[in-house]
Amino acid sequence: MDETCQHLSYREEGDGKSFDTARAFCTVTESFVQPMRADVCNARYDLDPATDCEFYVERDAETTDGSDTDADRGDGEAE
Repeated sequence: MDETCQHLSYREEGDGKSFDTARAFCTVTESFVQPMRADVCNARYDLDPATDCEFYVERDAETTDGSDTDADRGDGEAE
């Protein structure tokens, strides 16, 4: 497992605002995540995104079973 979730990025702006420090952004939910959630994404404290994050697991299942839709790819609104 990579140390960082493939669906996590850090952004210095979003939602019409800019930040002094980059904030964790989940590309599955298309939203900024709380620091505790980023701990899972970054595999801290023996957490594993593939097993400890419901968003990661749900996204992985969707892309492997062929049900990837426009919304799942981020082309539409997040659920």
